Amino acid sequence: MSALPDGFRRIPLAHRGLHDKAQGRPENSRAGIAAAIAAGYGIEIDLQLSRDNRAMVFHDYDLGRLTPEKGAVRQRDAADLAQIPLLGGDEGIPDLPTILTLVAGRVPLLIELKDQQGQMGASCGTLEAATAAALAGYAGPVAVMSFNPDMVAQMAKLAPETPRGIVTCAYTAEDWPLLRSETRARLRDIPDYDATGACFVSHDIDDLNAPRVDALRAQGAAILCWTVRSPEAEAEARKRADNITFEGYLPDHPA
Repeated sequence: MSALPDGFRRIPLAHRGLHDKAQGRPENSRAGIAAAIAAGYGIEIDLQLSRDNRAMVFHDYDLGRLTPEKGAVRQRDAADLAQIPLLGGDEGIPDLPTILTLVAGRVPLLIELKDQQGQMGASCGTLEAATAAALAGYAGPVAVMSFNPDMVAQMAKLAPETPRGIVTCAYTAEDWPLLRSETRARLRDIPDYDATGACFVSHDIDDLNAPRVDALRAQGAAILCWTVRSPEAEAEARKRADNITFEGYLPDHPA
């Protein structure tokens, strides 16, 4: 297991970059990521898979919320996706190598791999392979994570030196209506932490008092949390979490 670099415990992480559509910085955009770097924040980004098996920096499965286009990201090639403008900005969807070149090790970069099969089950490993290939030779502070523990396990095989963690929450039926109840119950207990060689979790701010999170903290896990949207929420989260993933305000930098 690779240890999580210290910066991930100290430097607030800008959720999907320091995004602000009113300022021309869409989420997961080069502009938002550049703004986070300039402000000295770490960065959290998301990955989806293109049709030609490239790791694309984009949150949703469908293009409709974030671009003028509709349809699944998975049904477009990377070159096509690069030409689709992000709403609120003047740039297309970037791939992971582009963002790695932009960040260039200047701040911590936390990468979430989005589940590709819909039920948090066995992964074919394609997005993981694309991610590992992009990360090969990257020298900056970087860590990977996923809600899907199997994707974390795949990353353990493909990029064993890259620190990895699991994105976790209470898995309520309200928030996860398409996920089977037995799957929600299993994932809620974070049973795969040790088996995946994880060194951190990124947990829902609204569930930080979960006993399992306390137990992981006691065994040495780093506890990150998402998504913090105010100084007041941050103060409460920091009673239990080592660090925050934030949006909508500018948190103070650590001393």
